Amino acid sequence: MSETENEFVKPRVGVFLCHCGTNIGGVVDIPAVREYVEGLPYVITAIENKYTCSDVGLTAIKQAISENGLTRVVVAACTPRTHEPLFRRTCAEAGLNPFLFQFVNIREQCSWVHRDAPEAATDKAKDLVTMGIARALLLEPLEETSVPVGDTALVIGGGVAGMAAAESFAARKFKVVLIEKTDALGGMVKHAHKLYPSGEMPGTLLDAQLPRIEHNPHITVKTNTELTGLKGFIGNYKAELTTNGTEKMELDTSILVIATGAEPLKPEGLYNYDGEHVMTQWDLEQRFNEDNLNPPKTAVMIQCVGARIPERPYCSKICCVTALKNAMELVEKYGTRVWILHRDMQAWGVDYEQWYARARDLGIRFVKYRVERPPKIEDGTILVWDEFSKMYERIPAELVVLSTPLVAHEDSEALSQLLKVPRDAHGFFLEAHVKLRPVDFATDGIFLAGASRWPCDIPEAISTGLAAASRASIPLQRGEVPVEPITSSVDEDKCIGCGLCEETCPYGAISLVDLGSRRVAKVVSASCKGCGACGAGCPAHAITMRHYTDDQILAEIKALT
Repeated sequence: MSETENEFVKPRVGVFLCHCGTNIGGVVDIPAVREYVEGLPYVITAIENKYTCSDVGLTAIKQAISENGLTRVVVAACTPRTHEPLFRRTCAEAGLNPFLFQFVNIREQCSWVHRDAPEAATDKAKDLVTMGIARALLLEPLEETSVPVGDTALVIGGGVAGMAAAESFAARKFKVVLIEKTDALGGMVKHAHKLYPSGEMPGTLLDAQLPRIEHNPHITVKTNTELTGLKGFIGNYKAELTTNGTEKMELDTSILVIATGAEPLKPEGLYNYDGEHVMTQWDLEQRFNEDNLNPPKTAVMIQCVGARIPERPYCSKICCVTALKNAMELVEKYGTRVWILHRDMQAWGVDYEQWYARARDLGIRFVKYRVERPPKIEDGTILVWDEFSKMYERIPAELVVLSTPLVAHEDSEALSQLLKVPRDAHGFFLEAHVKLRPVDFATDGIFLAGASRWPCDIPEAISTGLAAASRASIPLQRGEVPVEPITSSVDEDKCIGCGLCEETCPYGAISLVDLGSRRVAKVVSASCKGCGACGAGCPAHAITMRHYTDDQILAEIKALT
């Protein structure tokens, strides 16, 4: 029997309204909303704060729960995506079950979208809070469970990010399997010519790191190996690995780190690209490594080829400093006269800015062009509109070098579907939250690092590899992971075993199992994310979403009408 049905136990609701500085309070009349809320049934107290998520605001919630015997807490503030865990934890610290908390978003849904209509925004805020209270009255206490987590990690990708993650796991005495689809570790770095800004040869870095990995008793390295299958959930993944295209093995792993990197764009069809007289920065570095470049008297580098255009609007971050590095190599090794044609030179940080200054001191010329007037190759010369002099300039060019962006690997889509993790519009893997969870996927137990998440240089790739290992080490160290109880529940008596829920679930959390003479759906709570897709599609209405029941949602609708 719910509290609303029990005449002897009436819900006691506390409502907390946030000004969020001027984010909300600058549009919504919070005092008017508070005055309105105070008159609603079951509301014992209504408090407004400048910042409810601050120590002052959280303390007010705890005190109100204790002093007023609150059985429900409603916070009207910003987005539950970022702050709901904080308020739930606050309720729990005050002795209230955290799932008796209701979040109402009056920032994105009121003040931000109705900035020019403050009166209407205030009325809408009143309605949303009323709906939130109606749902809160029907909330039921839920308890978290936990699943065991072993001590094995699978790192996919043997570049600098993957190797950094593997070493970090091994330093904590966890078992690591590091797989690489090519025949050697090192990723793009092993093919680079020099590292910037140190000028160090990549072999120096790899010669120090590879023996540490290959001889580490906690790390197992498998080259020519790819992930071809994955089942399970955090703490209990079963990964299928395929080596040399035919040899298959199954690996039990607790977590996965995706560090598959990216690759330079091949500028087919752009600027007469042929890999000989017109080549990419990456091609040029291979020529440096092989020492087979015919020394050019003049060279022109063109930046942002295939980048910062509608098809690829992003900046690849490494192209400008790579151009500076290779331009200076041409000048110092061959005495080549070099021009760099750019839309903007992005010399990130103090070290790279010093590189830019050094390049100018070496006589390298920088010509700014506009995307509307791109350079043209004509009879062994480059015709470019100089944005500063406001006139065309014709530059002799024995060698043309194109700076192209990093792009996602072609097989990233297949890996995304296999892992059931998202990618962005450009094929890079998408983190759970760019600021709060930058190396996590939304799927528990899978993390990402390096250029597979976005173009980055070597220091950033290593940093994200260490960050991913650090995040993944938390459940490995604890030996268990809590499972949020907001999951789907199957009524076996109603289930008709159609399998639609199994096909619909994006997380592979539902499967059909034999139950005597018939088959019914079974939910793996550790994998379920409470998205509700299964419940919405169930033709027999056999699936209920805990914390988002039909009665709770209908109560919100009725409160509005």
